[in-house]
This record gives sequence, C-alpha cells and structure tokens, in this order.
Amino acid sequence: MTSLFSKIIAGDIPSYRVYDDDQFVAFLDINPIQRGHTLLVPRVEVDRFFDLPEPVLQASMTVAQRLARAIEQAVPCNRVGVLVAGLDVPHAHIHLVPIQGTGDLSFANARPGIPEALADLAIQIQSFL
Repeated sequence: MTSLFSKIIAGDIPSYRVYDDDQFVAFLDINPIQRGHTLLVPRVEVDRFFDLPEPVLQASMTVAQRLARAIEQAVPCNRVGVLVAGLDVPHAHIHLVPIQGTGDLSFANARPGIPEALADLAIQIQSFL
C-alpha cells in the first residue's frame, strides 16, 4: 500500500517542499508542533525508521544536519529538536522541530498551518540550503 508520504514524494499530493534529492524529500508539516516543523522522508517506502537500509539511515542524519542549519537560520530558535516517532504515517521519517525548550517537542502543540505562511517559510528555508 502506498503511504501518504509516497504520494507527496510523487507529487500526487501538494506539499511545502524545502529539499529534494535522489534519496530524500523534506517538506513542512501542515500541522506543525512549532513554526518550521519539517519532515525529512526517504524516498524508499519503509514503515519503521530503523528498518531503513543502513546507507539511507546514515545519509538521513547528514541531510537532517543540513536542514537543521537552514531551519535555524530561517526560524529563530534555541536549537532544532529531532523526533523519530513513526506512528502517524507508516513511512519512515524524521521530525525536525525548531525549539526553545523540551516542552516544545510535544505533538499536543500541533495546529494547522496557514498555507500562505507555510509557502513563504518553505522558500525561506530553501534559501539557506
């Protein structure tokens, strides 16, 4: 079964894409827990993050680092937190979330994003990559 993220990667569902290469796609979460909440998703459709092929798993941290640096430049924050939960969509992914403190990493904070604001922020993050 094709995941929601596979449909986003294929372009069947629109997204606020900030990064795209041969192994990964990154886009803004439409229900961010903090402004700038970005999802890094491997193109390979694997349900559990730690079941990814080792080269993809390793490469994900390199791309996450690059994205985190761009997010920090676009969104004022103390740092970018990282979550690997994997329960909401059966497709491995990393949450990169700009935070001031650990309480900012709660999914209870999720609120629908404003499309225009998400589009503007995606462009801003891309400009720092």
